[in-house]
Amino acid sequence: MLDLSWHVWGDGDHLFDKLILPMRNDDLLHTEKILADRKTFYLDLKENARGKVVKITEEVSGNRDTIMVPAEILGDFIDALTDIRVTAEE
Repeated sequence: MLDLSWHVWGDGDHLFDKLILPMRNDDLLHTEKILADRKTFYLDLKENARGKVVKITEEVSGNRDTIMVPAEILGDFIDALTDIRVTAEE
């Protein structure tokens, strides 16, 4: 089965959507796997003609959900997760 992903992003005033075709495995630059109870998280750094992206996939009981984070905003994404971590540890 072909897995197609729709991505929506915005600039505050406008929302855009785009069909993102799946990347080939040979576009994979780096991968990490995190096991947490019954969940498995895959973090894949991939590259295509548009640039680099981190694909984050959560797998639970054979079901998968995926988000794509453009590499150019990865620092902002990590900063936000760090802030959430600090709050969660309070």
